[in-house]
Amino acid sequence: MSWLFAAVGLALGPWLAAVTVRLATRDPAARPTAARRVLTALAAAVAVGAAPSLAGDRPAVVALAWFGGAAVVLAGVDLASHRLPDRVTFPAVGVCAAVLLVDAAVTGAWGDALRAVAAAGVAYLLGTLARLVQPRGFGGGDVKLLGLLGLVLGRAGWDVLVTGVFAGLLIGALGSLVLIAAGRAGWRTAVAFGPPLLAGAYVALALAAPS
Repeated sequence: MSWLFAAVGLALGPWLAAVTVRLATRDPAARPTAARRVLTALAAAVAVGAAPSLAGDRPAVVALAWFGGAAVVLAGVDLASHRLPDRVTFPAVGVCAAVLLVDAAVTGAWGDALRAVAAAGVAYLLGTLARLVQPRGFGGGDVKLLGLLGLVLGRAGWDVLVTGVFAGLLIGALGSLVLIAAGRAGWRTAVAFGPPLLAGAYVALALAAPS
């Protein structure tokens, strides 16, 4: 079934590329380059196509697929303009929460759904505290993204959430060091937290994927 989801992601790629560029530039008439359309389509094919392997044969696969599409757009916008637009994050939270409730009703795994909601709240609160401590390094979009990650990763377990956030921070730190070493950034250069956090989420989900 992964190939079917990958095909959907590939087909949605050009549209996701257009959404990414328009949100990044805040220009509804902006159009992506051919290269961006291809790269976005490939990224969407991987992110959406991974949903069956990460969720298993259950309704939650739809939540993981939607999360994959949202992740591609959020990462692209954050890399381009250091923003994580609510217009992507909020619908993703709503759709994932609704699908996880359906998943719980179908499978009887209400514990997973309740843990997902609790994890979303905890992640959001911790993100809020982090922003209060370091307002210049951690934005409001990052806080909301943590809430989304808490919902998606928390369904699989508290350990999966911790692993995902830790992996994201580690990826972000290593990426920053590489940019500094290459002379592309300085110690005070603003860093986009969204892409590494999303990458860390996929690392954690892959490690926790049903066999």
